[in-house]
Amino acid sequence: MQTTPQPFVSAVICTRNRPDKIGNAVETVLANTYPNFDLTIIDQSTNGETEAIVRRIGERDPRTRYKRMSKSGLSRAYNLAIASTTGPIIVFTDDDCLVPSDWIEKIVTAFEEERDGELMYGQVVAAYPENDGELLTPALRIDKPERLDRANGFRVFGMGANFAARRSLFERAGMFDEVLGGGGPLKSSQDFDLAYRAYRRNAAILLRPEVIVRHDGRREREDWPALLRAYGFGDGAFYSKHVRCGDPYATWLAAKNFATVGAKFVAKRALGRHPAEIDYLSGFVQGVRGGLKFGVDRATLLYTEKN
Repeated sequence: MQTTPQPFVSAVICTRNRPDKIGNAVETVLANTYPNFDLTIIDQSTNGETEAIVRRIGERDPRTRYKRMSKSGLSRAYNLAIASTTGPIIVFTDDDCLVPSDWIEKIVTAFEEERDGELMYGQVVAAYPENDGELLTPALRIDKPERLDRANGFRVFGMGANFAARRSLFERAGMFDEVLGGGGPLKSSQDFDLAYRAYRRNAAILLRPEVIVRHDGRREREDWPALLRAYGFGDGAFYSKHVRCGDPYATWLAAKNFATVGAKFVAKRALGRHPAEIDYLSGFVQGVRGGLKFGVDRATLLYTEKN
């Protein structure tokens, strides 16, 4: 009996100035047992350390592809990776993540089990949970397999450290918004924006708890206020873009999100505690204002430079 060939997978890591971590991230992806993939590293670093590390690995593993990019911005890096790879399935992780040897295989299996799924998010857990590492490391928990789509409902969800997409999604929903995202003018939330545009285009988004990466991205307590402000800034810019396009569902999602976080802030203040939610909320308001500096293309749902 003839077996169906396994689809070719393009794995991607986008990196900037993390020479202490990129080697481990690359090595764990290359250690995957899935037989039919390559790995593209998009490097936006300001020096040559990362390039030297990746090229040394590439000398012994020809599946490694290195691309240097002078302009900063995570969304720009994602878009270059999509344009310069060939796999019908593209899998993404971060330069401070460690993936298990069956990571790619489990992603492919998830897409085979749900063939209408076009975007997928997996769990992100702390690589080193001891000494408050679990509390201080950005993570994403998924308790059970779910679908986000027109039939099952939608919520803003995801994390760029562990996601995958069929190439067909970018042909239908468009590429990443280069004004959003880390290193871009509007700081973050490029992943939420892609997921929402995918939902608008009737795509099914899969949440799979068995697809796990370990995040070596601990932030110390003093780092969290700035991180929350950046998250809030990007969220405010993401939501307001779609509100400006006259989208009532996006308006409802934005109001619900702001009200939920605001209620937590009020409850903690009432208990005499210092609520971290104030950092997110202040960032959110700033993000709404920041988005107004850009135009919006209502056809593509992407930010544009104002004339």
